[in-house]
Amino acid sequence: MQRLGMKQVARPGWSIAVSIAIVSAILLASTALQAQHVNGSGKLVQASAATDAAPQVIIDNYAFSPVTLTVKVGTTVTWINHDDDAHTVDSTEGKFKSGTLNTGDKYEFRFTQAGEYPFYCRFHPKMTGKIVVQP
Repeated sequence: MQRLGMKQVARPGWSIAVSIAIVSAILLASTALQAQHVNGSGKLVQASAATDAAPQVIIDNYAFSPVTLTVKVGTTVTWINHDDDAHTVDSTEGKFKSGTLNTGDKYEFRFTQAGEYPFYCRFHPKMTGKIVVQP
């Protein structure tokens, strides 16, 4: 009977070790993907057919991230406010203008023409960013 008890104790320990390894690998991959999104400003971003995820600009700590996002014509960009304060997304050229975005709110805009689209926060004018739309 003691051997069965030891096997039962050993199996959960092995399962826990495997589970920890799997979770660690997932967290590491998630961190790497997040770093690529945040640090990849200026790179061409497309919505993935597999995930249908629109390119995003995150508002946090009184900043837009990425500051510059490059997309193709026809792409819808989503801004998401993760900050504790309200913000806006306003084109400096009057091409688009969000309402007030409170924490968790989103704003989307579809870019139908190539060009550069600088934007800022109406409440915090030093918060700026740019969408570059390529054909």
